Amino acid sequence: MKYIDGGVTAANGFQVSFTAAGIKYKDRLDMAMIYSESPCKAAGTFTTNLVKAAPVVWDQNIVSSSTLAHAVVINAGIANACTGKEGLSYCQQTADAAAEFLSVPQESVLVASTGVIGMQLPMDRIAKGVKAMALTLDGSKESAVNAAKAIMTTDTVKKEVAIQFEIGGKTVTMGGMCKGSGMIHPDMCTMLGFVTTDAAISKELLQEALKEDVKDTYNMISVDGDTSTNDTVLLLANGLAKNPEITEKNQDYQLFLTALNQVNETLAKMIAGDGEGCTALFEVKIVGAQSKEQAVTLSKSVITSSLTKAAIFGHDANWGRILCAMGYSGAQFDPEKVDLSFKSKVGEIKIIKDGIALPYSEIVATEILSEPEVTVVADIKMGNASATAWGCDLTFDYVKINADYRS
Repeated sequence: MKYIDGGVTAANGFQVSFTAAGIKYKDRLDMAMIYSESPCKAAGTFTTNLVKAAPVVWDQNIVSSSTLAHAVVINAGIANACTGKEGLSYCQQTADAAAEFLSVPQESVLVASTGVIGMQLPMDRIAKGVKAMALTLDGSKESAVNAAKAIMTTDTVKKEVAIQFEIGGKTVTMGGMCKGSGMIHPDMCTMLGFVTTDAAISKELLQEALKEDVKDTYNMISVDGDTSTNDTVLLLANGLAKNPEITEKNQDYQLFLTALNQVNETLAKMIAGDGEGCTALFEVKIVGAQSKEQAVTLSKSVITSSLTKAAIFGHDANWGRILCAMGYSGAQFDPEKVDLSFKSKVGEIKIIKDGIALPYSEIVATEILSEPEVTVVADIKMGNASATAWGCDLTFDYVKINADYRS
């Protein structure tokens, strides 16, 4: 299994396009389209927020009831959330336009939106954007890059990845792109994620694979504790790799799961590391846990602690905040058995042993915490289970960005 240069167009048969439709932004790309030359099986996972955007409702229905998918139309700037029946009709109009220009069934078109909640979409611009994109589809790496840029909102970098692996003697490719920077919190976060593969796999196993993997990837990240209305991850498989179709949970399925995990974890960490205003990716590993559930609860509690996130921003080895966050998580453990370390690419330093502070150099600790990727490892010495969560530091710029997001 190897990483390759590319994104959503890396797999056979997938093309993308992009355009500047002027939906909200006036000086940048703001629409993208993903298209498969061959019909796909589609899987999806969506926000658990009771307030669901119109595209989430639309896509949930398509994923559950439609046998095939051909295209995804994405816009940035306006979320099409809290927009009532009108907003849902805009999803249908978008799908109708794409179906007409691409000559595919309307029920094979998925839609996704991200941006400001409560505003209605300018459908004249959306329709023009769909037509323009339908005429400019291609499978180049350059187009994949521009599509990844077109779906950004407050993101500062595009997010994409691609890998290749072998199933049944056939080379299989999987690629993906996502966006997300703020309003990021399980389950899931203000993120849109799109993964494409040429693997041949049953729709049932495709959905099961995505549902299970999301638990260890996108649902293990947090930037600010806010779960969005629009969270969507779509997984499209067109079968053009011609591998023996995966219809049971055999070795081929396990290979597919491993590949999906690598793609989703890479994208999830990109989101956490690009949190609004952040300067560092903050990783928390809980080891020695009695159960996976216990480790998940503890790791999530630490990455969502505002005081801990502020300490990471200040490069301050304030371990008391970490132990405190673990203590109010609801998971049971013995504080007097906890070992805790900080590490980054410049080194590692143990801060506490058996719940008691060790003598350590504040200068060395600050040096370790000054890197753009910082890890906390907490060993609670109760068993062999573990979990990893990802977040970011909390900075002055986070407040600035969100104070005037609508303007």
